[in-house]
Amino acid sequence: MTSRVYITKNDRITKGENNLITLTQESGEVYQNLEPRRLFPVSRESSYITLLSENGEVGVIRELSDLDPDSRKVIRESLDDYYLVPHITRIISSVDKYGTLRWTVETDRGIKTFDIRNRNHDIRVQRDGRVRIRDADDNRYVIDDYRALDTHSRARLIIHT
Repeated sequence: MTSRVYITKNDRITKGENNLITLTQESGEVYQNLEPRRLFPVSRESSYITLLSENGEVGVIRELSDLDPDSRKVIRESLDDYYLVPHITRIISSVDKYGTLRWTVETDRGIKTFDIRNRNHDIRVQRDGRVRIRDADDNRYVIDDYRALDTHSRARLIIHT
């Protein structure tokens, strides 16, 4: 059994094809076609990121801040592409029908309509004002700070949380 390798600022990460990355360790060992994935995708977006090959885990990034700026940028871009989460900027309408919410929202990716089955479980308000939403199809959305929403949107959110 090999021990877990932690990636540091002395290692280099570069962009490969199809959103895969290449890791060049300080020792000179090179790993290609790696996929970065968050071990805690909801609670720790910038820490504990695993680098996976076809054969399993190659290494772990404890904190993105542990990497050099170029490597950090490559990892962020790869993760952003994999964990595509639209950011809600406005709640256009919210209808409660038989216990299911149907929201029409404006996001950074356009207008979306989706259903939320369990408002107590699928709408999570964080202390910092961030709101995480999961729809009935298991898609994720985020509101960066509900306090920055317009009055109409805040009212729609408060009614249903």
